[in-house]
Amino acid sequence: MKKRWISWWMGNIFWIIVFGIWAAIIWLRDVDGAGVIQTPEIKSISLIVILIAFIIPVFFQVIWLIINLRMSKKITLRLSFLN
Repeated sequence: MKKRWISWWMGNIFWIIVFGIWAAIIWLRDVDGAGVIQTPEIKSISLIVILIAFIIPVFFQVIWLIINLRMSKKITLRLSFLN
């Protein structure tokens, strides 16, 4: 049970770090790969696109959280029946 929670937290920390790095890259760049000058409006739109892309990992993390919570309840119920 503990390994499942540790890996869940490590997964969350990984995605937070990846999102932070990409957000910093987008916000701090002056010109994108196509040579377009980045205005605050374009940077905001790019950040919204990144947020939309990160909805998928958040969805999987929530499902993983639900599974972990249910497995923890099952283990606690089994232990209470044994006592």
